[in-house]
Amino acid sequence: MIFSRIHFATLLIAITAASMPAAAQLASKPGAVVTTPHVRAELIAHAPDGVAPGAPVWVGLQITHQPEWHTYWKNAGDSGLPTEMAWTLPAGVSTGEIAWPVPTKIPVGNLANYGYENTVLLPVPLEVSTLYKPPVALGGGTPAMDIRLKASWLVCRKECIPEEGTFTLPLPLQGSTALHKAEFDAALAAQPQPLAKAGTIEVDGHNLKVRLEGLPAAVQGKTLGFFPETPEVIRTAAVSGKDWTQSWQGGTWTATLPLADQRSASPTVMPVVVALAESDRQAGQPVAWRAEAPVTGAWPAGTAPRAEVSPALQAALTANAAKATAPAGDAPAPSSTTFMAALLGALIGGLLLNLMPCVFPILAIKVLGFARQAGNASAHRKAGLAYTGGVMLSFLALGGGMLALRAAGAGLGWGFQLQSPGVVAALAALFTLIGLNLVGVFEFGRAAPSSVCSAQAKHPLANDFLSGVLAVVIASPCTAPFMGVSLGFAIGLPAGQALLLFAALGFGLALPYLVAGFVPAVAYLLPKPGPWMGTLRRLLAFPMFATVAWLVWVLGQQSGIDGAGTLLALLVCLAAIVWALTLRGRTRVVIATVLIGFTAVLTATIGRNVLQVVEPARLAAASGTAGQRWQPWSAERVSELSGAGQPVFIDFTAAWCVTCQYNKKSTLSDAAVLADFDAKKVAMLRADWTRRDPAITAALTALGRSGVPVYVLQAPGKPPVVLTEILGKDEVRAALAAL
Repeated sequence: MIFSRIHFATLLIAITAASMPAAAQLASKPGAVVTTPHVRAELIAHAPDGVAPGAPVWVGLQITHQPEWHTYWKNAGDSGLPTEMAWTLPAGVSTGEIAWPVPTKIPVGNLANYGYENTVLLPVPLEVSTLYKPPVALGGGTPAMDIRLKASWLVCRKECIPEEGTFTLPLPLQGSTALHKAEFDAALAAQPQPLAKAGTIEVDGHNLKVRLEGLPAAVQGKTLGFFPETPEVIRTAAVSGKDWTQSWQGGTWTATLPLADQRSASPTVMPVVVALAESDRQAGQPVAWRAEAPVTGAWPAGTAPRAEVSPALQAALTANAAKATAPAGDAPAPSSTTFMAALLGALIGGLLLNLMPCVFPILAIKVLGFARQAGNASAHRKAGLAYTGGVMLSFLALGGGMLALRAAGAGLGWGFQLQSPGVVAALAALFTLIGLNLVGVFEFGRAAPSSVCSAQAKHPLANDFLSGVLAVVIASPCTAPFMGVSLGFAIGLPAGQALLLFAALGFGLALPYLVAGFVPAVAYLLPKPGPWMGTLRRLLAFPMFATVAWLVWVLGQQSGIDGAGTLLALLVCLAAIVWALTLRGRTRVVIATVLIGFTAVLTATIGRNVLQVVEPARLAAASGTAGQRWQPWSAERVSELSGAGQPVFIDFTAAWCVTCQYNKKSTLSDAAVLADFDAKKVAMLRADWTRRDPAITAALTALGRSGVPVYVLQAPGKPPVVLTEILGKDEVRAALAAL
C-alpha cells in the first residue's frame, strides 16, 4: 500500500471544511439591518397615515458608508453599478421606482463616478390597492405587513466589493409609522424637480449642446452640476471650465459637454438632472431639476480609443466585479459553438495539466501501482475507472464549491482553497505522511487495525479513487494552457454548463491513466515487477518532501516566518508520532503517548501562528521602494501610469502557484527580457493573490480568467494583451516589440 487511506481521508475532510469560507458580505439571518465591513444597510419605512389603500407609504434602504467608501446612482458614471432591489410583498401591494436622490460627482483618478458617500436613503413608494387583505393579528397584537427585500450594491473605495443582503421588516398596519420621518423628508427634498419645459440637446460633432429653460429665478447665474441618466454618453470626468462650458442667457441655461471617447449609446431622448453645488443649497428649497430632452443632430459613427484609461483592469473594479459574483443561474446561455469550443479547451487543458510539476508526483505513484499489476488487464481497467471517478468527482466538487461561494458574494477563483493557511498546513501534513510511507518509516498494515486492513483488501479500488482525489488537490495550484480561458468562461455560465466544463477538465486530467488501463500495449512498455520498484518507491518520497518544503514556504508568505517555523515543528512532531506507532509492545504505548501529549501542548501554545494571516503591508512597502523593479498592483496605480502614457506589465501571481514560480525564475528573470522592459520603459506591477483579494479576483474575472498565472501587457490607447500561462521569452519580447 503506497499511503494510508485512513489518514488521507481524514485530512481530506479537514481540507474541504477549511476551504469553504463564509460569505462575509451576506446577512447571517434575515432582519432589518445588514452590516458589512464597509456599510451598514437598514430597511426603514414611513407611513404617516398608516397602511391603507391610497395612503402615502414609503419604504427605503438606508446605507451608511464607512469613511472614503461609496455606492452608486442610477448612472454610475465611468465605472460602478447602481444599487438594485428585489421586493417580496403581499398580494395587492406593489412598489414604484427608486426615488433616487441627486448624487455627487466622485473623481477616481482619470475617471469620475456618480454616487453617494456618508449616509444615503433610497426611498421607494409602496402602493397598497383595495385588493390587499390585511392579516389578522393573533393574541391581541398589532397586525403588521411583512416586507422582504433582497438588495445588492457595489461599494468602492480604491477597491470595489460587491455585497448583498436580505431584509425583513414588519410594518404595522394601524397608526402612524413616523420614526424615520426626518430621513425620508431629507431624501425626498433631494429629489430632482421636473421642469415644465423639456429643453433640447443637440449633437454637434463630438460635443453635446444642452439647453434647459424654466429653472427658478433664484438659481439663475449659478454654476450647476450635470448628471445624465443615460450612461456612457458624455465624458464623465470632464471638468467644468476646462473640458466643458456652461452659461446663462436670461432664464436659459446652456452647456457644451464632450462626448465619451468610448460612447456606447445614441439615445433620441436623454433624461438629465442639473443640481446646485452643495454650497449654494438652502434648506427647504429645491436642489435639483430634471428634464427629458429630445436629441437632435447626427451621432458620430465611430469612437476614438480611450488612451488615458486602463480598460480591462478599471472595469474589473466595477461592473465585472458584480457580474462575476452574480448567481450562475442568472447568466445567459452562450451559443452552442462557443460552449463546445470551451469544452474542447477544458479537455485539452486537463490533458496538459498532467505535464505540470504539481501533478507529476501522483502520476509517478500511479505508474508504480500500474507496474505492480502488470499482466492483470481487468485490474488495470478497474483502477483506471476508479482513478477517473475520483478525479472527475473532485473537480465537480471543487468547481461547485467555488461557484456556490462566488454566488454567495465571496471573491474566489481557481486554487481558492490554497489561500487558506489551514488548508496549506493540512496539505503539508498529508504530504509528510505520504513521504514517510514511501520511504518506509511506516506501513499501513502495521499502523492500522486488522479490521481496517481486511476492509482495504476487500476494496482495493478505493485507493485508486482516493489517488484521483489527491491528484486534483495537488493540481489546483496549477493553471495549464487552455485551462485558464475555460475556467474564466465557466464563471459566467449557468451552473449546469459550468459544471460540465469542470467535468471536462477532470476527464482530461484522468484520460492518460484511463487509456493506459484499457490499452494493453501501454502495460507492455513497463518493466516487469522486481526490486527496482522498492528503489523507485523510496525515490518518490523526495518529491513529496520537496512539496512539503514548498508548502511551508507558501505558508510563510501567508502567516510569516513564525507560522512557517511553527508548521515545521509540528511536522517533526507528526513524523515522530508516526514512527512511535510502528514500535511494538509497551514501548509503543509509552513513547507514542508522550509524543502525542507534547504535540498537543505545543499546538495549544504556538499553533495559532500557523493560522494567522500576516498583513502584506510591509511586503508591499518593500516592493515599492525606489530602485525595486516590481511594484505592488492596484487599479489606481494602473490608471496613474496609463494616464502618464506609460505601458504597464502586470503579473497576476500567487506563492502557491508552481507555474507562477517557474515563470518568475525563468522568463521574468531573463536579462534580455528585462532589458526589453527597460528599453520600452514598461512599469512592472505584481498582483499577489496568495491571500484572498477581492480586487484581484475581480480584475482576473474582467480578463476572462479565474486563476493564476495571468500576464497582461497594456499600453495607452491599445487593448490589453493577455499572454499565455507558460510564459515564453520570445512571446514576451515580441509583445514588447509591438508596443
